Amino acid sequence: MTQVELLAPAGSSEALDAAIGEGADAVYLGLKNFNARMRSANFTYSQFEGALRSLHRMKKKLYVTVNTVFQQREADRVYQLLKYLAGLGPDGILVQDFGIITMARENFPSLKLHASTQMNIASARGVNLLSRHGFSRVVLARELSLEEIREIRANTNMELEVFVHGALCISVSGLCLFSSYLGGKSANRGMCTQACRRFYKANYGKNFDDGEKGGYYFSPADLELIEEIPALIEAGVSSFKIEGRMKSAEYVGAVVSAYRLLIDSLGAGEENLRRAMTEAKGILKNDFARPKTKYLINQAVDIPPNAGIDWLNPKQSGGTGIYLGTLLRVKGRGAEKRGLIPKGMIALSVGDSIRLHKADDSDRISHKINAVENGPDSGKWISIPETFGPADSVYLIQTKAMTRRYAPVIRDERKSREPGRDKAPLPESLHVNEAKTKEIENRGGQKVKEKIGGKNQPDFPGGYYAMVSRIEDLYILQSVRPVKAILPYSKALAGRLDKERNLPFPARDIILWLDPFFPQAKETELAEEISTLIEMGYKSFIVNNLGHFSLFRQKQVRQKQVHQKQVKQKQEPTLIAGPWLYTFNSWASDFIARCGAAFCITPFENNRQNVEKTFSIGKNLPNEKLKPFGVHRPIHRSQVFIPVFSRPSLFRIRQDITSFYRFETFTGSKNEAFHLAPGSEGSTVLHIEPFSIVDKIPFLKEAGFSRFILDFSLRPLKKAEYRDIMEAVNRSLPIPGASRFNWKNGFFQEA
Repeated sequence: MTQVELLAPAGSSEALDAAIGEGADAVYLGLKNFNARMRSANFTYSQFEGALRSLHRMKKKLYVTVNTVFQQREADRVYQLLKYLAGLGPDGILVQDFGIITMARENFPSLKLHASTQMNIASARGVNLLSRHGFSRVVLARELSLEEIREIRANTNMELEVFVHGALCISVSGLCLFSSYLGGKSANRGMCTQACRRFYKANYGKNFDDGEKGGYYFSPADLELIEEIPALIEAGVSSFKIEGRMKSAEYVGAVVSAYRLLIDSLGAGEENLRRAMTEAKGILKNDFARPKTKYLINQAVDIPPNAGIDWLNPKQSGGTGIYLGTLLRVKGRGAEKRGLIPKGMIALSVGDSIRLHKADDSDRISHKINAVENGPDSGKWISIPETFGPADSVYLIQTKAMTRRYAPVIRDERKSREPGRDKAPLPESLHVNEAKTKEIENRGGQKVKEKIGGKNQPDFPGGYYAMVSRIEDLYILQSVRPVKAILPYSKALAGRLDKERNLPFPARDIILWLDPFFPQAKETELAEEISTLIEMGYKSFIVNNLGHFSLFRQKQVRQKQVHQKQVKQKQEPTLIAGPWLYTFNSWASDFIARCGAAFCITPFENNRQNVEKTFSIGKNLPNEKLKPFGVHRPIHRSQVFIPVFSRPSLFRIRQDITSFYRFETFTGSKNEAFHLAPGSEGSTVLHIEPFSIVDKIPFLKEAGFSRFILDFSLRPLKKAEYRDIMEAVNRSLPIPGASRFNWKNGFFQEA
């Protein structure tokens, strides 16, 4: 039987002990910074070093999560962390930020890179691009089917890791802005508040009324793929990953033991496998988590009308564990603080583990009860963390009877090395660039221009670029014509572009936006359609997934083989890195430049201070027609597009759940209004009120930015709306009721 890895979460030293004690082959853990579970306990440097020494003696592996995006001002700290890790030699680091790829490859090539699921890799093209950049493993997006995983395996030699158990995100991996939009606590920064799991009120249409107006509409069940392990091994998966760095040690131990039992039974005959499967599933019934689902592993993506969805139940609370009620009142302080819970069917004991949720969902913490006292009306006073109080919810997640004692993995905590105070060196390309810039300034002239930019480069002058969802909306844009129009690509759109020849914008003035979720099932189809569109004259594309880059790379190779004489006279497609290819720092923009991008669009959740710091290096080149990311690396503000008006997708779901829920709008506890929109690739949730910084455009121009995007997509554009927005743009007026998102205050920072 092929050797596979059982990979367990270690959010604390106790969870580490449980994972190894129950037979995990490897663990993944985070340190105090730059990991996607900042609210878990995580490890000190001395604990990490002790764990690494012990695990390597035990022939086990340890992977470190460095899987959040970083801002320009944090570059030194990231560099220091990478240098520290390179000196110790973990078995791999999980990364999301493209800037870490650049930093690691140029400075610490010994580090083994694993692509985090937050990188949203769902195709063999995406996997192979990362392979060319030195990655040894990819954690695939959770939304893939078994058949898609098989196809990826058939087209790559990379190690593939998949999640098999634990909490699911409602959003497609790495494409959620919900928590960030509601308060700056970004999932891309490890600060997600799980706002999707809150209670919402749906606004049904006049012809529909099932008596249920409120529910946990976006709180999915937990993933459980224990029955699919044999098929996943046959499909070529290298590592089976358990989610749960915020879960208790008891939970981790129970889940690891179940999967260990099943994996070890493989190859021992059908009867042994059946017995092991039955026993393993019995173990998993006691994990006190949410109801279980196989999610999309064996499902068709398209949901038939009136069909059910086993991974969504609006009546199921968003919490994990058994609901015990809300805290009625509190007393005491610090270690003596107690909370009163109402009378219930479950008798609590010292040593039981609970999970507390803030009433406003601003925090969730696991806690082991160290005191239980009788209270009024048969209620119970229990110990609670200092920061919780009346109206906060309490869930039972483990009982003391289920607790096991494990041998400690960390047997010594010597004085740690700890990261130093080194300055992060700039990407190598920026040093090369500085010399090229001086050469251009000193020599000038047409010959130098052609040498750097090449002939027939497309013109992307400064001004406004407008994005709309439909071809019909292009006619509305004529009233105040933008520099170019942007259309979100879909198969239906490609068909219309092929048939309609008299559009108000010629092909050279239309930029096609590629969807950020690029699954294996769409790979062949999209490659063929992109080839056709290029032949039709569409030469500008916004790419939002790493897998998109190879669509154009292979097209150019094919052209050169078939039309060697003609290709020199043709203009090559220009690629713009979209906002979903997160460029929060100059190292990240350097990476996407190497992939083939010519410009970039700043991420929706970026802020002004970081944008200016990221794109403030170097001097401006004298010619706007240069291909900035081709020879010249991304170092100047004139090479950047900034979204100034948008209703960004807060989260997106691979399936179209609108046929299941049949409502279009819903509201939160603070009367925030949201829109649930259907789409060709699934469902999208938007805020009713837009994001706008159109009144800041004059200041951005003064700072050296010249290209701005007005995004009217994801719903039909109305003439009056376009007229009003453009008037506000021309007069530099704020849009009433619009959000600034993170533009002013940036990401939430712990005090």
